[in-house]
Formats: sequence, structure tokens, C-alpha cells
Amino acid sequence: MMEKDIEALREDYRKMNKSCFILGASGETGKELLKEIVASKLFSRVTLIGRRRLPLEEEPYKEVAQEVVDFEKLEEFSAAFQGHDVGFCCLGTTKAKAGEAGFIRVDHDYVLKSAELAKAGGCTHFNLESSKGADKSSSFLYLRVKGQVEADVEELGFERYTIFRPAVLLCDRRESRPTEWLAKKMLSPISYMFPTAYSVPMATLVRAMLHNAVLPGDKKVELLENKEIHALGKVGEAKK
Repeated sequence: MMEKDIEALREDYRKMNKSCFILGASGETGKELLKEIVASKLFSRVTLIGRRRLPLEEEPYKEVAQEVVDFEKLEEFSAAFQGHDVGFCCLGTTKAKAGEAGFIRVDHDYVLKSAELAKAGGCTHFNLESSKGADKSSSFLYLRVKGQVEADVEELGFERYTIFRPAVLLCDRRESRPTEWLAKKMLSPISYMFPTAYSVPMATLVRAMLHNAVLPGDKKVELLENKEIHALGKVGEAKK
């Protein structure tokens, strides 16, 4: 795929005046995604849906709308999910931070309920950040929950549903995650030799999400594994 092809697709996409929402904009992926969306001007309206307002004082973010919701009572906030063409879900926590029950509630229940409300509100393209190895029959809790929510959201029947399964994300987290830090250290030499196998830069994932959004969707359900994320995301990296 050539750079000029993506640029042409982006320009055509802008003319459609689509709107989008981001779930999990306070996290590392969501934060980077918001930055890229605002810079690209792909959407005529951008809304953040979260449990608190984010301090977006910079000029580029002045038009970004924010909807504050209680994820424990999402049914009462259905209006926040109405009128968006595209949804990006970057919600997630860890068992270490929230406990097993809390992890399942956030990574499965909150995600699924949000997807249900988005579908009812008119969203046609739902994008889900999942994880490499996600499998609803896995013996590992993290991968099992990720795989289960992938399957449950698919059952909702979006016109277009895209699942991204990145491996270890390379970024400088504000939140301390010792296990992830150790994994990055151990994978560093391997990632150098096999760059698409075990890790992916955060910026590459985000660019892949946006490049994929402007591509014509020829499948109802799209699954992008780490290698595909690298291939699609590196088109934008050529500019850096």
C-alpha cells in the first residue's frame, strides 16, 4: 500500500463527515488515539466517553466533546452513545490493579454493554483493542476474558467490526505495570530481531486503527493480528 493511496482514502473519508467516540481515552492507547484523530481531522465530531472529564486545554482539542458516565449504570447514559458512526474501544485494566472480579467487569462487562449501547445508538463500525493470544477457551484469565468479549461483541452484529490483537505495546506508561515492564526488557533483543512477532509500538497500533477505518471494509468481522497491525501501521510511520 502506497502512502498516496492512504492519503486519497483519508481525503475521501473526511468528506463523509463521520463522527466517532473513544472509550478509554485516559489510557495509553486511547490518549495516543485521540491525539492522532485530532491531528488527522478524519472525523467531523469526536466524543470521549469516560468516567471523568479529561483536562484538554490545548487548542487542538477545543472541539472534542466529553460525556461523563457511570459504567456501573450505563443504561442510564444511553444518550452518550447515540449518533456516532464509528466507535473505538480502548477500555482495559489489570487483575493486579482491579482484582479478578474488577478486571472481568471492566474488560468484559463494561466493554460489552458499551458496544450494545453504541449499536443501538447507530454506530456502524466498532473497533476493539484486544490482545495477542486472546482465546475464550484459554486457561489464562486475561486471554480468556479478552477472547470472550471479542466473541460477545461479534454477536451484536455491527455492520463492521474490527478486532486489533497487539502484542506487548511499546510505550512509556504513566501507570506502573511491573510485569509488562519485565516483558519489554526480556523481549527487547527478540523484538529487534523479529520486530513484528512479540511487540508493537503504540504509535503503530494507533495508525493501523485509523488507516483501517478509512479502508473499504470488505468483511463484516475483521481480525488484525500483530503482524497485520505492523504492516498497516508502518505506512504512517514513513512520515515520521
